Amino acid sequence: SMRPTTSQNSVRKPTNVTLGEALLAEAKALNINISQAAEAGLAQAVAARRAECWLAENQAALESSNAYAETHGLPLARYRTF
Repeated sequence: SMRPTTSQNSVRKPTNVTLGEALLAEAKALNINISQAAEAGLAQAVAARRAECWLAENQAALESSNAYAETHGLPLARYRTF
């Protein structure tokens, strides 16, 4: 699985983020570290987008490979033991 590349030791940079007032109030009431939660959510979004981009970039090759397998069977299939 794709893991976020963020580490606790990476350089931090202040940034302005607009958040919903009710969500922010509830997070503060629950003692949630807003910066850590935002960073974790952003890391997850980055990983998901990277996966989408990888699939988009490789879709033609994957389709070509699948089409070949459908027409000719899997390469080395005769050597399969299952």
